[in-house]
Amino acid sequence: MTKVFAQANETPWIELAPGNRRRVLIHTSELMQVEFGFDKGAVGALHSHPHIQVSYVAEGSFEVTIDGVTQVVGQGGSFIVASGLVHGVVALQAGRLVDVFTPHRADFI
Repeated sequence: MTKVFAQANETPWIELAPGNRRRVLIHTSELMQVEFGFDKGAVGALHSHPHIQVSYVAEGSFEVTIDGVTQVVGQGGSFIVASGLVHGVVALQAGRLVDVFTPHRADFI
């Protein structure tokens, strides 16, 4: 049976790099929601993946680079990363991103 509800702090944070952590909130085979936490100055290194990603800035401010274009996105803002595009972030303030991927990121489970 597919999980349809998730509660805060149900899943543990995984440290990715100094000041950069993530936790999978909920997922199906088609869709995944993941929260990323960043300390000020922490980097989400440039990378790409075949998944479509939409990100919501739940807290803080980030310098976001997508396919060579950089823009600052603050709390309440969003951005979309198409499949295969190189992207990454730098936390200008401590903050959190809530990302949704389709299909789900099997490498995160």
